[in-house]
Amino acid sequence: MPATPNLPFVHTMKQTAAILLICFAPYLSAGAAAENWPRFRGPTGTGHYVGTALPTQWGPKDILWRVALKGEGHSSVVNWGHRIFLTAAADQGRTRFVFAFDARDGRLIWEKTISCDSPEKTHSMNSFATPTCATDGERVVAFFDRAGIHCFDLDGKPLWSQSLGEFPGPWGIAASPIFAGDRVIQNCDTKGASCLVALDKRTGKILWRTSRGEKPMGGWSTPIEIRTSERSEVVINSEQGLDAYDPVTGKRLWNCRGFNGRGEPMPEFAQGLLFVVNGKVGDVYAVRPGGSGDVSDTHRVWHTPRPKVRDISSPIVVGDYLFAIDMKGSATTYDCRSGKVLWSERIPGAFSASPIEAGGLIYINNEAGETLVIRPGPKLDVVARNSLGDLGKELFRASPVPIGGRIFLRSNRALYCVGAK
Repeated sequence: MPATPNLPFVHTMKQTAAILLICFAPYLSAGAAAENWPRFRGPTGTGHYVGTALPTQWGPKDILWRVALKGEGHSSVVNWGHRIFLTAAADQGRTRFVFAFDARDGRLIWEKTISCDSPEKTHSMNSFATPTCATDGERVVAFFDRAGIHCFDLDGKPLWSQSLGEFPGPWGIAASPIFAGDRVIQNCDTKGASCLVALDKRTGKILWRTSRGEKPMGGWSTPIEIRTSERSEVVINSEQGLDAYDPVTGKRLWNCRGFNGRGEPMPEFAQGLLFVVNGKVGDVYAVRPGGSGDVSDTHRVWHTPRPKVRDISSPIVVGDYLFAIDMKGSATTYDCRSGKVLWSERIPGAFSASPIEAGGLIYINNEAGETLVIRPGPKLDVVARNSLGDLGKELFRASPVPIGGRIFLRSNRALYCVGAK
């Protein structure tokens, strides 16, 4: 959730109560005890969890339930209250699914099927159901590239659908939708003419469509909405670098040049700065939001070379430490203020998922389903290395999701709930 503007210092008791009710009404509507993870990488899109304490150690005996999924995919779980939402695809993309499960026991609540007669192409690292759903507590939105974007109420009633393009190229897409006020915003980067789109969340009507130019490869990064001292900005990573847009009008506010293409990882926003890795080999960098036009020379605070391996995982900041891990498990921690490398070590495994932070600890799973718990600091400190057991050929590219003190881990074929019984 974006930061709210500073409120006057003095309020009457009634004014204060009214303000609190407005601020927390969306959460109260789902039940006072609910902990909502409503979009990819959580409420702010940056992977930070504030809620019931998570376990740090687990094994096969701590799996509370497992659900085998119809179809396959790499999307992550989102929830509102006890309902969790997930997507998958079958028949080489000709059939897409949206599921609602009960988070308490894995019971299927509803299932929706979306047909696609002419599926897009996709890469072996990707899937036909990679974008994660988004929910605002009244509706849930799922995006399936050439198969369109679709909105349902929380009981599964279809509300609207919209086609957003053909998405040419051999890679497929992975960017997830987000809610920004009354708008659903979707990154439609693709090979060739690309754009950012805002739709009315109630009707699906396209409110604005802003060109993002011609992309040589495509785009996979999900936007985040941040609040500066002056305005709200929708910020998105890409092949060329970092761009910011006005969520109401779609006007591009500023851009900061990156160091190399692809741009899958999402930016982190912490301590008033945006922290960015490129996707392909190139410097990690920190940018001060705000400004106008090309801010590469005025708002880039520092940049530091990254190891020469591809990045898919997004970076995360805990305290003064910026943590990033590449596809082959080279993990690095930087000083947030200077970009200085504090340590860099190889962690076994292949990594596609993005990390989350809970209770000051970093949780990240590798593609084999092993979850590492790391204490951020000036040296590598692995608190625990957790396994779900021998899972055969299951592949974990979705990010871990914390809800109500439990952890939800999704493989390409199944969904697991881990926690205390």
